[in-house]
Amino acid sequence: MMYSLKRIDHVQLAAPPNSEHRARRFFHELLGFQEVEKPVVLQKNGGLWFKINDCELHIGIDQSFIPAKKAHPAFTVENLSALKEHLAAHHVAFIQDEKLPNANRIYVHDPFGNRLEFLEWL
Repeated sequence: MMYSLKRIDHVQLAAPPNSEHRARRFFHELLGFQEVEKPVVLQKNGGLWFKINDCELHIGIDQSFIPAKKAHPAFTVENLSALKEHLAAHHVAFIQDEKLPNANRIYVHDPFGNRLEFLEWL
């Protein structure tokens, strides 16, 4: 029997206990991710699920949370300049990176210290 991997279904980032409101403000209100209702059986675990297009981002609550410093999801952006202006207007710091050929990209840390990459291919 043959199998084939199709795509990434979702990415999960960890967050500290009782941080759902901060995740909602950052990912939904600031970045525009749509919040997706978690299945009832998983709601007791805390955390939130978000979606943008066909990409899901799950924020899981971790009692012994430590932010991911190097590991990160990367999101393709149309009009990275506008995103940078939007982040700056909301006092969200970003790091410009020009090391990837044929791409403009920045790194942002979510409210919990997890690294996120946003890139626009040239």
